Amino acid sequence: MAETETPPGAQRFIPADAASLDDLRGAAPGCRGCELHSDATQVVFGRGDATARVVMVGEQPGDLEDQKGLPFVGPAGRLLRTAVGDAGIDPGQVYLTNSVKHFRFQLRGKRRIHQTPDRVHIVACRPWLVAEFALLRPDVIVVLGATAAKALLGPSFRVTRSRGVPLPWPDSAQRAQDFPIGPAQLVATIHPSAVLRADDRDTAYDGLVADLTVAGRLLAA
Repeated sequence: MAETETPPGAQRFIPADAASLDDLRGAAPGCRGCELHSDATQVVFGRGDATARVVMVGEQPGDLEDQKGLPFVGPAGRLLRTAVGDAGIDPGQVYLTNSVKHFRFQLRGKRRIHQTPDRVHIVACRPWLVAEFALLRPDVIVVLGATAAKALLGPSFRVTRSRGVPLPWPDSAQRAQDFPIGPAQLVATIHPSAVLRADDRDTAYDGLVADLTVAGRLLAA
């Protein structure tokens, strides 16, 4: 789909009477809000407890997540789990989700190569993120990478400029209306897949852990 085209969006596929994350999870496979559903194996919804104190938002499922139907179960997810532990955060207090729920890729032979979602996909899928947040009451939101930042904070936010800095959430009346979760703190950092791609993985990993440690300290406070 070209960047200029506007998909119908996910809103009409979200049950108006959804009272739980399970209600949303049950409805998500029927979403036809953009064209990504047609090539993906399945929708990949968020996972974790509704009472989780930390919500971590990533970009989209990867190849393995698409096959298994669970977020953050591939190499980047394994690295994230290690980083969460090294940062002193209880993984049982974490809810994991993505700003786009279907895997976007290009076929090269038999391989499916990740493609970053376009703005139209982020906007089309955003109602699912809004619906999830409406049922969550986190103390801390962790934004993992640029796509998640665009979904939550708009296209002008730059993770590289603001990573590891506690920010009040919501930071505007519009976001308070869009994501009615009450006051929280937000910390932005790189996506764990960026660590896997880095030339100096040790330094990149240490930076991720340092940012997540800020989130852990906010929880402790």
